[in-house]
Amino acid sequence: MARRSRGRFIDGILLLDKDTGMSSNFALQRVKRLFNAAKAGHTGALDPLATGMLPICLGEATKFSQHLLDADKRYTVTAKLGERTDTSDSDGEVVQTRPLMFTEELLMTSLDHFRGETMQVPSMYSALKHQGQPLYKYAREGIDIPREARPINVFELNFISLEGDELTLDIHCSKGTYIRTIIDDLGEMLGCGAHVIMLRRTQVAQYPYARMVSLAQLNEMMSQAEAEGVESASILDPLLLPMDTAVSQFQEINLSDSLAPYLMNGNPVQVAGLMADEIVRITIGDTHKFVGIGSMNDDGMLAPKRLIVIREDEIDVSLN
Repeated sequence: MARRSRGRFIDGILLLDKDTGMSSNFALQRVKRLFNAAKAGHTGALDPLATGMLPICLGEATKFSQHLLDADKRYTVTAKLGERTDTSDSDGEVVQTRPLMFTEELLMTSLDHFRGETMQVPSMYSALKHQGQPLYKYAREGIDIPREARPINVFELNFISLEGDELTLDIHCSKGTYIRTIIDDLGEMLGCGAHVIMLRRTQVAQYPYARMVSLAQLNEMMSQAEAEGVESASILDPLLLPMDTAVSQFQEINLSDSLAPYLMNGNPVQVAGLMADEIVRITIGDTHKFVGIGSMNDDGMLAPKRLIVIREDEIDVSLN
């Protein structure tokens, strides 16, 4: 007997402004409950210390979360200079204290070292897996696992301020970049040590900062809905961004209604404008309804890679 789904079918992406001190999974589960969603997933964890943009995918949007995981990110970070911790942030224990003896010239030269394409050795206090376990679990047991350096790209690294022993930077970087590691490495270059005391993610892909909403704001909206005697969905659902915003960077291929049934049944179709090794965003009909992503197969046809499930209550094209 098929297991009955819990929660409602709701598709879209919420830009959560995560609070400090909570795990990304805790934030995810809270959003899932508030929206009473049958399915939800986040797009790359933020450390408990960190705040800021955490896109939460609901329903069919979870099928495209990997593309946000792979997207560029932007952070504002404040580092405390003169102290190095075992986790490279303020959640860890101070392991070394040194005076600040560097010059402004050395600081600016050191910052330049991190700009552009470089190789970075991930922190032991990261979620990267080794034999099925995240590295931070080994680190908490005092076990050091050899890690290979990985290529990263820091597109922008902007100096904001240096006030006393606190340095604030703005960093726009590629996926897989560990800001804590940049700060720790910078501290060693300056000869004083450093660790992160504030980290805020201000951007994921091209999502607008102004569309973020906190758990506190969501709870207030829930209370407002209850006080007004209306369904909470009528207030919360308008906060969701369309699921295809996760793949908006890909070229759109719009199919006619007549071709839709073939593609939605998993069959490749002949279309113009395809390029080899390119993922495209697929829409259907005059309304440009988003149905998934695809790419060119060996025969030069558009083959579906990931399609959404179109429920009976939202069918606007014939798929029979």
